[in-house]
Amino acid sequence: MDTIGDFLTTIRNAGKAQLASVTVQWSKMNASIASILKNEGYVGDYAETTDDKEHKALAIRLKYINGKSAITGIERHSKPGCRLYYRSSEIPQVLDGMGISILTTSKGVLRDKDARRMGAGGELICKVW
Repeated sequence: MDTIGDFLTTIRNAGKAQLASVTVQWSKMNASIASILKNEGYVGDYAETTDDKEHKALAIRLKYINGKSAITGIERHSKPGCRLYYRSSEIPQVLDGMGISILTTSKGVLRDKDARRMGAGGELICKVW
């Protein structure tokens, strides 16, 4: 199972369906990605909750601008069957800097600009624009 891929697909589908919020499975990685998306202005807010079976979950409030989702596109880059790693100097830009890449590094889950600044390379999880 690809929990990160499921997380990204749920957010993408919820944005296309114009849902106000969405609940996804909780994990440290999902919480870290949600934190970056909130700080970058792609989602309104997120909070830890529990689902109907009392499992930890993550409630994400989506953000819309003029009736359109703030997330135009979100895609998984490195997949479980094909992991893609980059040095800090090789991290690709998304739409010439108009979007962000999210990486998992030895210094934690970082957006591309922070990873370049810290000199930390790692696995490129996803791209958001």
